Amino acid sequence: MQSEALTPKAYIEELPPERQKVIRKLRAVVRKSLPKGFKEVMDYGMLAYVVPLSTYPPGYHCKPNTPLPFISVASQKNFVALYHMGIYSSPKLLSWFTSEYANRVDGKLDMGKSCIRLKKLDNIPYELIGELCGRMTVKEWVGIYQGAVGR
Repeated sequence: MQSEALTPKAYIEELPPERQKVIRKLRAVVRKSLPKGFKEVMDYGMLAYVVPLSTYPPGYHCKPNTPLPFISVASQKNFVALYHMGIYSSPKLLSWFTSEYANRVDGKLDMGKSCIRLKKLDNIPYELIGELCGRMTVKEWVGIYQGAVGR
């Protein structure tokens, strides 16, 4: 369900009311929790939080001349998705998150690589997601990324 919206506001407004509420709250949590330096944009039809080219001029190797992606939030057909590239790239962060999720949330974590699938919209661990978003700085993310792609 890729959106053609050009702004986060337009993206949210095209969603059904129950999804608007969830995406608005997730957006607020991410924006409040991310360390300084990340920028909110629309990318791949989703809300995206990126390292801007002004901070990291080489950008994303898969899509030259575009900012380096870090987190995305999307309303998919059967769930809301939080894509977190840091959790995919840092075993330590992944271990922390999976442990904390098990300790704080009733139900099984539904996750693949960088995608956390939030199927029960009334059981989203917003506080935990906020903590996750605040655990990696722009500098740390760029360093991990550069190590992975050999830049």
